[in-house]
Amino acid sequence: MRVLLVEDDAMIGEALMQALKDAAYAADWCRDGAAAITAVTTHAYDIVLLDLGLPDRDGLDVLKAHRAAGRREPIIVVTARDAVEDLIGSLDLGADDFVVKPFEVGELLARMRAVIRRHAGVAVPVLSNGRLSLDPATHEARYGDVTCLLSAREYALLHALLLRPGAILSRDALEHQLYGWGEEIESNAIDFLIHSVRKKLGADVIRNIRGAGWLVPKA
Repeated sequence: MRVLLVEDDAMIGEALMQALKDAAYAADWCRDGAAAITAVTTHAYDIVLLDLGLPDRDGLDVLKAHRAAGRREPIIVVTARDAVEDLIGSLDLGADDFVVKPFEVGELLARMRAVIRRHAGVAVPVLSNGRLSLDPATHEARYGDVTCLLSAREYALLHALLLRPGAILSRDALEHQLYGWGEEIESNAIDFLIHSVRKKLGADVIRNIRGAGWLVPKA
């Protein structure tokens, strides 16, 4: 899944970028509001983490402009401001959640999973198409009688496919979900990951649609 982090503090930003990558997110990082607005108008994101105390324009202004432009990406405000007015203002302007610094990274990741589930219309934490299931909290996959733990990239690949069972995702679409800005992508990276997942779970867990991409079947 693709995440946009909007955070001007270098120490916090670097720590969050590493935590996001460790949790199998493809993460991009902007340090001011203008860059954030440019990023969301040129890329598709599954979720945005937005600081309020930005150097060029207030995060609430960024949030307001973002929603006024019709953008629907879920947004979690992550800020040191703890005033009730900031919480109310953020939620009223369209934020999906509000986290006050300092925070536990595990809590933020759990809130991200919950917000993403709500936007995807998924009520339960475990994704499933009836036979294949995937637990976002543990990165454990189950297919038929086989259960295994996936690597970060294997999990990200299967998560992208399982969010929309039956939908074909192209190579470009999968690369967009798995890799952030500046990350080197080898030409056969997606093929290698699909081979790895099939080796762990079974050859028919992911189907190839020649010339189009890959899918996991509907139940």
